[in-house]
Amino acid sequence: MALPDLISIPSALDLPAVQQAKHWWTRQHPQRQDRLAMLAPLVAVLLFFAAIVTAFAYLRAEEFDREQEAVQRDVEYTQQRLRLRLLERQEQLTRVAREVSNRELDVEDFRSRAISMLNQYPEIQGLAWIDERRRVRVGTGTAVRPPAPTHNLNDPATRLDNEQAFNSVKQNGQPVFLQRLRSADFAPLMQIYIPLNERNRFSGVLLAELSVDGLYRYGVPDEVTARYAISLLDANGGLLAGTVIPARKAGSNWLPWSTRNNAFSMAVSPVGSGLVVRGQAYRASLGVIGSGFFWLVGTLSVMTAWMLIANWRHTRRRLQAQQALMSETNFRRAMENSMLTGMRAMDLQGRITYVNAAFCQMTGWQESDLVGHTAPFPYWPESDRELLASKLEEELSGKFTPGGFQVRVKRRDGTMFDARLYVAPLIDAMGTQTGWVTSMTDITEPNRVREQLSASHQRFTTVLEALDASISVAPLGSDELLFANKLYRQWFGTHANGHLQLVAEAGVPSSPTSSDSDDSVDALAGLPTETIADTETESGEIYDSALGKWLEVRTRYLSWVDGRLAQMVIATDITSRRLAEQQAATQAERAQNSSRLITMGEMASSVAHELNQPLTAINNYCNGMISRIKEHQITEEDLLGALDKTARQAQRAGQIIQRIRSFVKRSEPNRTPSDVGVMVSEAIELAEIELRRRNVRLNHYVAARLPVMLVDPILIEQVLVNLLRNAAESIDMAQRPTAQRLVELRVVPTKVDGQSAIDFSVRDSGKGLAPEVMARLYEAFFSTKADGMGIGLSLCRSIVESHLGRMSAENIYNGTEVAGCRFSFWIPVADIGYQTPVAPTLST
Repeated sequence: MALPDLISIPSALDLPAVQQAKHWWTRQHPQRQDRLAMLAPLVAVLLFFAAIVTAFAYLRAEEFDREQEAVQRDVEYTQQRLRLRLLERQEQLTRVAREVSNRELDVEDFRSRAISMLNQYPEIQGLAWIDERRRVRVGTGTAVRPPAPTHNLNDPATRLDNEQAFNSVKQNGQPVFLQRLRSADFAPLMQIYIPLNERNRFSGVLLAELSVDGLYRYGVPDEVTARYAISLLDANGGLLAGTVIPARKAGSNWLPWSTRNNAFSMAVSPVGSGLVVRGQAYRASLGVIGSGFFWLVGTLSVMTAWMLIANWRHTRRRLQAQQALMSETNFRRAMENSMLTGMRAMDLQGRITYVNAAFCQMTGWQESDLVGHTAPFPYWPESDRELLASKLEEELSGKFTPGGFQVRVKRRDGTMFDARLYVAPLIDAMGTQTGWVTSMTDITEPNRVREQLSASHQRFTTVLEALDASISVAPLGSDELLFANKLYRQWFGTHANGHLQLVAEAGVPSSPTSSDSDDSVDALAGLPTETIADTETESGEIYDSALGKWLEVRTRYLSWVDGRLAQMVIATDITSRRLAEQQAATQAERAQNSSRLITMGEMASSVAHELNQPLTAINNYCNGMISRIKEHQITEEDLLGALDKTARQAQRAGQIIQRIRSFVKRSEPNRTPSDVGVMVSEAIELAEIELRRRNVRLNHYVAARLPVMLVDPILIEQVLVNLLRNAAESIDMAQRPTAQRLVELRVVPTKVDGQSAIDFSVRDSGKGLAPEVMARLYEAFFSTKADGMGIGLSLCRSIVESHLGRMSAENIYNGTEVAGCRFSFWIPVADIGYQTPVAPTLST
């Protein structure tokens, strides 16, 4: 029934507009009237609900604005506090920089002042004094490290790495704030560069590193952090310190039920945009969602809308029932036409009753060309008709293969493709078989891929067979050999014994099991095999006496094709490499012996002069005794005294010859626990012959209680003798006066990368090394002497590096003038469990 038949409109409403509405209503279809009658109340409920939501949103916006003003005031206050704290630290650092520029602070005073400031101001993490060449004079805390006493200040490792900031301070003469790059070792830091101006001349910078976290903890007021989430950000918005409230999804902040967080940000001067303080208000209220009135209105509105919709759905069920059959039919037809698998149905006599669109598309024939046909079918190739006919007979008799069978199919255009057919009985709704249904899949591409994979496997196997390394794979805990290439079969045969032998001799476990328990649980149990294959890799070198070869054995775990954990072993013949290494070691030993012989050859004149003195004394004593004996003018006491003096001179000559003989004697390298003092004394005894000939004095100092070193003492003495001779020659070539002809040898303990070491340094007063000579100092066969061979320093460095040490050289300056050269080398101390208490020696 229409709505005007149910409702009587009062005469007071008989207006022209109302009459027109009534007329329009009566002209509508009853189904349309029902739809409009349901929609009108629903729209009214939705409008009422929208009004309530709008009112809540307006109140929420007002509250948000008031909260935003409070956040802005407190963030501005926090920014002022941070700014004052930064300015105070800048002023304190400026005073220190002024004292450094006026030379009121030396290095030790600066270090003391820096440590005091680090203890007094927790946000300061490090201070460094850097000169105009960007060399670090002093560094404390997290600032750049200062050079060690034995390091060269010109070494790039001791220079400041931020060249841009350094140049900016140098050009502008103003402090510069810089955000230090993040790293895994340090928390976010901020750097302040204060210029050092000595007599209006730029003389370096004072670098201070401030912890952003410390600045947050001691610069942000507690009353502000109690109300807001205060955070310090960098220029890109990255969090440096503080607390951040996670951001909500974009676009959801303006919904009436969202709980927004007020936030305000501003840059902190004098840092600028590099440091931004941001405050976010904690949101404690539940918003619109927490309002009971909102839920009451929403519930009533939803209930009313639900009842109206339920009534409307009831009237639509009849239309839906009418359309269900049509939709089902269209859906089934669409599924048949969308399938990529061809479908064919036949009756019990072998006549085609149905083909889908995919079957027609595969064969190229239309549905009308196939439905109703019996064998032979148009898509059968002429050459395969007998085979296909026998397959069809088996299909009709019920003898079909569950896994399907492969056939060739001819398209309408004459081309062929490979297909796999699957046959099943066609059962109707009553459970009666009415025919056979066949599905057809095009397998041309899978067959092509399978052939390519087979060819690829053949190529891969050919490569493995041609490798000059033995490769074998065996499962863990089994004697089965999964794979072995040609070289493995030549060496070890076709069994897994060679595989297990290589693993055992290389010291690699063939089964990663634990021996701590009786059940020998696999140590890799429960781990993914992919992870094991990526991480478990070991190698070793062994000598196989049966093969007479040195082999490098590498193993790794892998997951075999059947899922088992297996171990692959690769054995490479390295016999030629080992022979080459042995020959290289022999040549190096010969070069060291040759160097010692050359050294003694160059010292031949000095040795002859040194031996001439005791030999002359012996000759004089003997001639004197002969003359006095002939004249009977000598007593027995005088004769014994003369013979005693003659014996001492002969002993002195023998000691010189014995020392030279032990130095040049060929011997195998032998690293033994050696006393540093003894090595230095024996080297000085040899070198003093050359030093006395050149009228050069030697001062040496050996620190007390030096640990015993595990070295070859002859090789270390060779290095010391070479350096001392070079120092004497440098002084002689510089033609220094007698008072300046001095060589200093110092042996002291040191630390290198946290490891104990002994530092040997030889300093002369010659003319130093030219830059071009310094660049080629250790180059083999390069020498600045006319008769030099250029192998001395090269061998010295090789000897030092063979003892895991390092060697260096540097010029010594007196102002801008070169006052000499220092060669130094250090050798790490091996832990051999004892030390020799040796008193310090100092002599000139």
